[in-house]
Amino acid sequence: MIRLNEFFRSEYHRLVRFVRSRIDETADRDAEDIVQDVMLNLFDKADMGAPIENLTAYIYQALRNRITDAYRRRRDPGTLAELVRGASEDAADMLERKRLREDIYRAVDSLSEDQRAIVIATEFEGRGFRELSEEWGVPIGTLLARKSRALRRIRDNLTGPGRLYEEK
Repeated sequence: MIRLNEFFRSEYHRLVRFVRSRIDETADRDAEDIVQDVMLNLFDKADMGAPIENLTAYIYQALRNRITDAYRRRRDPGTLAELVRGASEDAADMLERKRLREDIYRAVDSLSEDQRAIVIATEFEGRGFRELSEEWGVPIGTLLARKSRALRRIRDNLTGPGRLYEEK
């Protein structure tokens, strides 16, 4: 724990510059958020087990992974809940949003029980994977895989052949 604390204290600005060099210049706050998020995750896991042999390499890889996650989130038009609740400006938008909401509900209903449960819990109720893993007694990796398959199936249902929604 002391080693982590010293590392982040001495290398913080270098880590932020590293992240900034890989994301948009307009995302100064994002760079600091990414570094702090990685820091918090490491501090949470510091008590859990074996020491990290090459701390610097480990942290830089964690930062690269978090940057990739940030890019994926930016491409994502929003969560299912945001699409369902989204505000519209005119009647045509309201009608389209209503139709999309109905299609999303239908797509969610078509999922297996396990997939539907994870999508509802994470997307609509805002619950975290760690919390669900402990409550349901299912490994986090399994929950992530279920959600990934569920979202892929929902997307396919909404954008497949003969569907109204085009993939962009």
